[in-house]
Amino acid sequence: MLESSADRILATLKPGESVLDVGGWACPFNRANYVLDAEPYETRGIYASLGWKPYIGPKEESFSKSTWIQRDICSKEPWPFADKQFDWCICSHTLEDIRDPLWVCSEISRVAKRGYIETPSRLWETCRGLESDDVAGLAHHRWLIENAGPNRIRFWMKYHSMHSHWRFSFPPSFLPRLTEEEKMMVCWWEGKVEAEEMTIHDLGERARFLADFVASRHQYPKAAYLLDSICQAGFRIKRRIRNRYWKIRYPGNP
Repeated sequence: MLESSADRILATLKPGESVLDVGGWACPFNRANYVLDAEPYETRGIYASLGWKPYIGPKEESFSKSTWIQRDICSKEPWPFADKQFDWCICSHTLEDIRDPLWVCSEISRVAKRGYIETPSRLWETCRGLESDDVAGLAHHRWLIENAGPNRIRFWMKYHSMHSHWRFSFPPSFLPRLTEEEKMMVCWWEGKVEAEEMTIHDLGERARFLADFVASRHQYPKAAYLLDSICQAGFRIKRRIRNRYWKIRYPGNP
């Protein structure tokens, strides 16, 4: 979580207000009274193994083993909390990992009055160089996520074609230019957080969706586009020759 966001939350919280942390296992928000996660209480704070701070906020934990609820947050069963039971709900760096963030957002809205959501931004997730120079973002992340306005978050499937061509992602040299705030998608919400999934079925439209986003923030050298056009033309010629060869050699095949 951004340090500035953690400070703002702690400064805003009033004594006695209840807090739920959804997906806080790796780095719990220690002011939370309850934590909801698929992993066990005993292994919390796994970030310490990476040399990072293993918790957010105060050193002392407000939750306990009895208020650490271990369960699949995406199962289609209501969470074991009453409607609007919590004054705040924190969900930091969880939605990008899970199979059904829309369900989780609906339950967050049901059990809490207001909250804070943070995920990697689409800018950050489109950068190569985090794990390797060939992979955009982190390989285990499922979604491209954007703040779509007050109380609204938009999800796109993280299309595998992002990794197939340099036009669909930023080079590793782009990553250090991002500020800490640009690397994160944040949503401060109250009342209800709206979540929607966007789908693109047409291959050409999908390519434009990825390439236009990159081009809006980073211009590759014109020579790269020219060389790519030449290579693509060569690939098309190669495919035609190969297909003609197979038709001549095996005329009975479709």
